[in-house]
Amino acid sequence: MSLITPHSTLLAQANVNEEITARLLSFIQDRDAFSPNTWRQLMSVMRLCYRWANDHQRIFFPLSAEDLRDYLQHLQQAGRASSTIATHAALIAMLHRNAGLVPPNLDPLVFRAMKKINRSAVVSGERSGQALPFRLEDLQQIDACWQQSSRLIEQRNLAFLHVAYSTLLRVSEVARLRVRDISRAEDGRIILDVGWTKTVVQTGGLVKALSSLSSERLTDWLINSGLVHEPDAFLFCRVHRSNRVHLQFEKPLTLPALEAIFQNAWHSIASSRNVKANKKRYLSWSGHSSRVGAAQDLAKQGYSVAQIMQEGTWKKPETLMRYIRHVEAQQGAMVDLMEKRVFRQPRD
Repeated sequence: MSLITPHSTLLAQANVNEEITARLLSFIQDRDAFSPNTWRQLMSVMRLCYRWANDHQRIFFPLSAEDLRDYLQHLQQAGRASSTIATHAALIAMLHRNAGLVPPNLDPLVFRAMKKINRSAVVSGERSGQALPFRLEDLQQIDACWQQSSRLIEQRNLAFLHVAYSTLLRVSEVARLRVRDISRAEDGRIILDVGWTKTVVQTGGLVKALSSLSSERLTDWLINSGLVHEPDAFLFCRVHRSNRVHLQFEKPLTLPALEAIFQNAWHSIASSRNVKANKKRYLSWSGHSSRVGAAQDLAKQGYSVAQIMQEGTWKKPETLMRYIRHVEAQQGAMVDLMEKRVFRQPRD
């Protein structure tokens, strides 16, 4: 049975009955229940798994435990990271659950396969990648470098970095802020009505406050760009090479454009730094750098995990701990004990 959706061959070669097909069609129609990134990942995994099934004469859907084990081992042999393999397994399970089927991941066969993959990855020295942190001192340096600039693109980039660092929002969440989302506190500082994030989707929304300096930099950008008079425009728009702002109302800045902001900052103040390659990448700041750096700065200043999780809207402590593990290690209980403990030297 072959069913082609408008955006992907999601159910190609599916060996299912009409009831399961209807559930999958309903799942596709309700894709707005998931973030665009999650849906893109699901489509990518389904395409890869479908090709593998075709090449190896396997049934793509439903996927048996034996076939899933073999597919995950194929990914390992192809050099995929253990975290990527785990993502494939989770998304395949997601598709089966939404079809009303028992995910093959629950079979002990698949459980053991993932244990072997993870153990092999750890023993071989694989470490999870992490974006280079964009710290407060970096923000201060780029602020000193760009604050007097007459170029609107540098004024925009500086304001963007202030907002990204101060709010710990993901860059896609900063990009979709609009001018109308701004209000002012009694002391003049800016309040941002974020609305929703990847992990906070509720009618009450999410509100973020900026510091006095960050409020000043964002205000400068709004006035000099003319966006202050365009409440429906996105807060951060394209800047033409003629030093004029191209107003954007329909779509925010793309991810490559957002990544370019961090790369421009890197080349302005940090390009001479000696950075060791992390999983063959992360050689300069990227879109996640401000979120990582802000979390590390908060941890270094002694703020609790609960406080940092609230600031960054993390739902799971283990996600945050991946960002601050080096800081936490330096502030561990045993290090504190050993540094404070006074050992008496034995007398002769």
